[in-house]
Amino acid sequence: MSEPPHILVVDDHREIRDAVTRYLEKNGMRATSARDAVDMDAKLANGKYDLIVLDVMMPGEDGLSVCRRLSASGSVPILMLTALGEETDRIVGLEIGADDYLAKPFNPRELVARIKAILRRSTKAEPYAGTLSGRRIAFAHWILDTDSRVLSNEDGEQIDLTSAEFKLLTVLLERPRFVLSRDQLLDLTAGRAASVFDRTIDNQISRLRRKIELDPSRPRIVTTVRGGGYCLAADVHELS
Repeated sequence: MSEPPHILVVDDHREIRDAVTRYLEKNGMRATSARDAVDMDAKLANGKYDLIVLDVMMPGEDGLSVCRRLSASGSVPILMLTALGEETDRIVGLEIGADDYLAKPFNPRELVARIKAILRRSTKAEPYAGTLSGRRIAFAHWILDTDSRVLSNEDGEQIDLTSAEFKLLTVLLERPRFVLSRDQLLDLTAGRAASVFDRTIDNQISRLRRKIELDPSRPRIVTTVRGGGYCLAADVHELS
């Protein structure tokens, strides 16, 4: 039988930490709490976690800074807790790497449901290369080695890709100059349909653009098609 997921709850309010931890444990998960970023780093250094529930407003290093730092490594999914009505925090959080967000005060049942949805997505986002497996693929000014999962530019500089970013990129490379809707991309990368407010693909596209575009605010490689979705707007060819 598989081990229950281990959740790290990071919030400076003790009552919230304790309440969320107890509720997660009642719902079959393991839960550990941390009071701030320093405490969180210590817990991460000494344990393995499947997801982090991260509050935005914390003393010291705030949640947005923590999210940006952790998402750079792409190691642990993050669900952010934001103050009710703080739409800017939610949008920024998604743009810098959060997998989902929940506004306070929240229904604990919804928190559990969102955690389970993120965990389902993350377990499916394993290394994948589809029809490009075992090949070196050139596009724009990049070369992707699908065996080693290494992306390098013309100067030989290597860029690390998370599993989800790698899978999304290979799906786009398999279909150059073809418009794929969000639903199609989510189905191809995660094997599920999108809900009305699902921002998973938008978040992953944003992260991927920050790594491969010269100017992510004016993308030339992965373009947005109004009313359609996204398109890899570059020629793709296999290297010998």
